[in-house]
Amino acid sequence: MTRAPESVLITGATGAIGQALALEYARPGASLTLQGRREPVLRELAGRCEARGARVRAKVLDLRDRPALDGWLRELAGDGLPDLAVVNAGVNISAPAPGQGESWQDMETLIEVNLRAALAVTHALAEGMRRRGSGQIALMSSQAAWRGLPATPSYSASKAALKAYGEALRDGLRVHGVRVSVVMPGYVTSPMCAAMPGPKPFELSAERAAGRIRLGLAADRARISFPFPLSLGCWLLAGLPPACSGWILRRLGYGA
Repeated sequence: MTRAPESVLITGATGAIGQALALEYARPGASLTLQGRREPVLRELAGRCEARGARVRAKVLDLRDRPALDGWLRELAGDGLPDLAVVNAGVNISAPAPGQGESWQDMETLIEVNLRAALAVTHALAEGMRRRGSGQIALMSSQAAWRGLPATPSYSASKAALKAYGEALRDGLRVHGVRVSVVMPGYVTSPMCAAMPGPKPFELSAERAAGRIRLGLAADRARISFPFPLSLGCWLLAGLPPACSGWILRRLGYGA
C-alpha cells in the first residue's frame, strides 16, 4: 500500500461516483481539486469536503468547451499538478427504442466528454507527472469495455478505448515513476445508471464503489474491476465468439 495522496484531482466530481470519491479522499491536510458542470452541486460538495478538513478548489467547467479546458490544463500543468488524478467525467446514451439507433448528435457529445476530454486531461497531467518523476492517474472505464452492449454501443466503445489507452499508458509511464490504473466498475447507483436499459445485477452504492476504488489505487492495481461476479462474467463473455456472446446477452435481456 502507498501513502495517501496529499493532492487529488477529480473530474466529473458532481456525479455519483465523483462525489463519493471526493468525500473518500477528504481529510485534514488533503488538497482537492474538483471539476464539474453543476455549480450548486459542486459548491455543496466542496462544503462537505471542507467540513472534513480538506482544502478544496472547485472548478465549474464544461469539458466540451475546448478553449476553456485547454486553459485549465495549462494551469494544472503549472502549479496545480496533483499527486493523484481521477479522470472520472463521463456521460451515457442509449438507443431510444428497440430497433432504433443512437443519434449522431448524442454520439458526438459522448465522444467529446468520455474520450477526447478524458485523453486531453490524461495527456496533460501525464506529461507533467513524467517530468516530475511521480504521480498517479486513474481512468474511469467500465465493465462494458469487455464486451459492447447492443443498447449502448457508443458508451461501450468509449470505455473500451479508455481501457486500452490506460493499460498501454501504464506500461509506458512506469519507468518514469508514474502509476496508471484503469477502473472498471459495474452498475453503481446513480441517475446515469438508472437511465441505462437492461438488467443491473450486483448494483453497488456509490460509497461502496468509491471505497473499492481508493483501496485499489492505494495498492497500485492495474485494473480495479468490480464486483467480482460481474467482472468474471464479462471477462468470460469477451472471450467467446461474437455470435455466442450476442446470444447470451439477448437471453439475459440486453438486446438492442
